[in-house]
This record gives sequence, C-alpha cells and structure tokens, in this order.
Amino acid sequence: MGYQNSAIKNLFKAYDIRGLSPKELNPSVAYAIARAFADFLPAGKIAVGHDMRKDSQELSEAFMTGLIKQGREVLDLGLVTSDMVYYAVGKYKLAGGAMITASHNPKGYDGIKLTGKNVVPIGIDSGLLSIEEEVETKHFKSNKSKHASKITDTDITKEWVEHAISLAGEINKPLKVGMDTGNGMAGIVVPYMQNLLPIKIDSIYTELDGSFPNHPANPLDPKNNIDLQKLVLKNNLDCGIAFDGDGDRAFFVDDLGHLLSSSVIGAIIARDMLESSPGETILYSAVCSDILPATIESFGGRSARVKVGHSYIKAQMRKRKAAFAAEHSGHFYYKDNYFADSGIITALKILNILSRTGKKLSEIATPYTNMFANSEELNFEFNNQEDTQDQLLVLERHFSDGDIDHLEGLTVRYRDWWFNARTSNTEPYLRLNIEADNTQILDKQQKYIARLLKKYS
Repeated sequence: MGYQNSAIKNLFKAYDIRGLSPKELNPSVAYAIARAFADFLPAGKIAVGHDMRKDSQELSEAFMTGLIKQGREVLDLGLVTSDMVYYAVGKYKLAGGAMITASHNPKGYDGIKLTGKNVVPIGIDSGLLSIEEEVETKHFKSNKSKHASKITDTDITKEWVEHAISLAGEINKPLKVGMDTGNGMAGIVVPYMQNLLPIKIDSIYTELDGSFPNHPANPLDPKNNIDLQKLVLKNNLDCGIAFDGDGDRAFFVDDLGHLLSSSVIGAIIARDMLESSPGETILYSAVCSDILPATIESFGGRSARVKVGHSYIKAQMRKRKAAFAAEHSGHFYYKDNYFADSGIITALKILNILSRTGKKLSEIATPYTNMFANSEELNFEFNNQEDTQDQLLVLERHFSDGDIDHLEGLTVRYRDWWFNARTSNTEPYLRLNIEADNTQILDKQQKYIARLLKKYS
C-alpha cells in the first residue's frame, strides 16, 4: 500500500501526525515518515513505542524498518504510554523518539507523536514541516553507514513507575483510589503502582483494547467519567483518576464524586510546589481558568499564559525555566521530567498531597471550585475549518468592546466574565470556554454565544 501527497498533508497536524488507519495512515506512510524523521534528527539511537490500537503494532514495525533503512539503531519499547517514550529519550540521551498513537481519538484513528533530542517536541513550527516535505518529495538521504543497524527490545515499565514515584514524593497513607484507564495504555502501569505503593486501587477498564468497548478514552468529555464517579461513591474511595488513551493525561474525581477541572488540579499542584519552592515560574495554557494565575501569584510564584499544545508549552517552559505547566485538557508538565507531560506523575502528585496533608480531595479543591463559574469546553461543529474561522470573526465583531487578544484563537475579557473561542486543529469544530464571576452571568453569556453561533452557522 503506497501513498499520495494529497493524503499526506491531511495527516500532519500542529503538533503530531494523525488520521484514519489504514485509509490515511498505513505502513507505507509510517515507513516514509520514519525515514524523514531519521534524516531530521542528530546522530544517535531512537526509541519507538506504540499503543494498543489494532494497527499500531504494524505501524510501529514499519516505522522501525524505516529507521533501520536510514542506518539508525532502535530501542523498541513495545506497548507503552506516551510519557514513557519521553522518559526513555531523556533518560538514555537518545536522538529522539516516536510514539505510535492516536491518543484519545476514537477507534479507526491512529497517529505518530515525534520527539527530538533532549525531549524537545517536534511540531509544525519545530521540524514537522520539513519532515512532511521530505515524505512528499521522497528525497531521503542515502545511508552510507557500513555498520548494520539493529532493533533492541527494551522494557522500561517498572523503572518508569519508579521514576514517577521519585518525582511525586512518598505516599505513606493507605489511600483507596479508583482508576479508569479506558482500555488504554495506562492499564499497563496500574499493577506496578499497586505493588510499589501502599494504596488500594479499584480499577476499571484496564484491559488493553483499541476498540474501546466501554467508553471512548477521552476523559475531557464528562460523560466518559460517569462510571468512575459511581465507583468512587459506591466504594467510598479517596478519589478517582481517569487516563486518556495513551496515558499522558490525568483527570480527577474527588471523594464526593465531583469531577475536578484541570485548572483546579493545576492550582492544587502549583500551590504545593510554591509552598516548598517559592518564586518558581509556572505556565498555564490560554484557556485555563483565572484560578491558576491567581493561585500562582498569591503563593509567590511567577505566572505566564501561553498557547495551547504540548510543543508550544514545552518550548516556553525551557525558555522561561518554568518548574511546572498546566493545560486545560489534562496535560501537566514537569521540569524534572525533562519538561515533559505525564498523567502518571500527576496522579501520584495528587496522591502525595492527600497522603501528606491527611485532607480530603474535596476539602483541598473547594477554595478553587468556588472561585469562578466555568463552562465545560463546548464544541460547535461546522461544515469545514474555513467556516469555523468565519465564526471567530463573527464573535470578534459582536464583542469588539471587550479586551481582545489572539494568543490562542480569540479571547475576549470583560470585568466579570471572559471567553475563549478557537478552531480545532483536526476537526471542523469551534471550541468555546467561558468563565464568569457567578453562574448567573455564565448561563446568560453561554446562551447568548450559542444562539449567535447557530444564527450565523
């Protein structure tokens, strides 16, 4: 199965490669991308891991074959979470790494996340365009090496969990924790967490299954967390933790069964960090709640608002020497983890805080959940991505009297409420987040914007 250049352009997104498999992403494409990736990277070994989707192993094998063709040595990590690839690249000082995954996308999709030396992400503004161009032209470098390349199977699961525990800190209290891995890759680390920590884990949907028989592995959608909420309440657990398909994002349910936003979790972790290390710089993505900068600054930290997306955030963390970064979508980044994001480290950070303080998660979260009223992320579907861009212009015209910025799509601020609207990188969706001083203002503005978008759609 070959490929055409017109199909390639649809695969390359802002910060990864993603598409339908095998219609858009097949072994021939993966092989070509690997050759271009090898040509882009400096000398050295390359790590490759894959998730549990039905085509991921075949795509991984084709990808490794492409690397071998270019004369590279490969560490085959096998079935891993995305953050395990980041760890391998950083720990073993590799030239780069690739994770075959479509993250939280539904079945039928697959993809590739590329990472460079020093765990620097490769996005559209940091090398992905040149890789795309080489795939399209098929002008790959000739391998003149006289040394035979090889693939080495490497299992890093146990050492990865030990690394995550060492960064998060000790957990001494015998907590009762619910975990929903959504039939995704975080299921492989749950047994290690159970064995290495004094906690009792009630887990659901830990079997690796890329058909996602129970619910999509996307905890950002509240309806996918209903079973976890029920589990926490039924078994009187200290908290619940949900992971996305490739295990690099974590979402939380408190002891009362309430879903906590990523902004609340980010604020809890930021405060904990700043109490022991005041003055640190902490970043937050452009659509996070104002509780993050308010918390960071009130506890002696320096806050900075940055664009959405892991490639942008990791670059800004390095530039600003930030200790931590939070993203509204459940990604949390740590300087001591090679500036990379990790769902497992975040889960362990929250458990460490519960263990040390002896407080309920609901008690810790209450000051943040009561500060502002927030909408969940709202998605408005249009015919194509051009239409979503037109809707941004409609919103900007209607709210031209507010304070406007374009750091990430469109953000408009008023004295007692603000909203952010941005287009999806992968689908014809307009994503909307609204925050207000109270629920009355939130409801009013949310209904008004929804009517406005429907009127002009």
